[in-house]
Amino acid sequence: MHTPSPGLTWFLALAAACAYAIPAARIGETAARTALGIAWALHAAFLAWGQWGATPHFGFATALSITAWLMLTVYGVEQQLYPKLRTRALLGLLGAASVVLAALFPGKPLQVNSSAWLPLHLALGIASYGLFTAAVVHATLMNHAEKRIRLAADQDSGIPLLTLERLTFRFVAAGFWLLTATLLAGWLFGEALYGSAWRWDHKTIFSLLAWLTFATLLIGRARFGWRGRHAVHVLYAGALLLLLSYAGSRFVMEVLLERLA
Repeated sequence: MHTPSPGLTWFLALAAACAYAIPAARIGETAARTALGIAWALHAAFLAWGQWGATPHFGFATALSITAWLMLTVYGVEQQLYPKLRTRALLGLLGAASVVLAALFPGKPLQVNSSAWLPLHLALGIASYGLFTAAVVHATLMNHAEKRIRLAADQDSGIPLLTLERLTFRFVAAGFWLLTATLLAGWLFGEALYGSAWRWDHKTIFSLLAWLTFATLLIGRARFGWRGRHAVHVLYAGALLLLLSYAGSRFVMEVLLERLA
């Protein structure tokens, strides 16, 4: 195994960011679609190259970068079903920011040999991040569409409002079950992963608060018909708590406390 070259790492990061900048700048429909596909491939190469070494690194920026890449993968699949969905500009911004951030902050060495369950635990957690990010993006489009309808303007999202709402809550439900699996894995294999059966740290507390928020949202929609801005605000609150659980706590440890040390 080799040590990833910083030069190639930055080349892939900047190349991906430049490709993402084309859809972010809304430069032509065909050019934006092609550039987004190229950016997706470069982003994947950047992530794979960063983890291909004697000791892979992982941290808050890597988690966010993988989340953005997963969101773009979801978009690629969704685009086949809803070709008029207009999220390329937003995805371009998210992708460019996440890939540069991951290059700036590669994270700490990841001791993958410490437990065979660690890769599964991380994969479940990042997958839930990706699905909730997809839910937030769709909720943002839904919120924007509702505002335009009130102003008697064109919806401008590319797909009907009710379809956006249905997709949003499908992503929430899928992300909720993956988050549940992540928490269960942390509880069942906590001793093998972290040396103790259950750790009451910031990550665990924020994760549980996010889980409770999403559970409340799903129950509220099923039992009381929550929708519109009220449901979106609850979704945003849960997503913020989930962001603080891993990415937020790791940011404090890797960046703020590192600089104060």
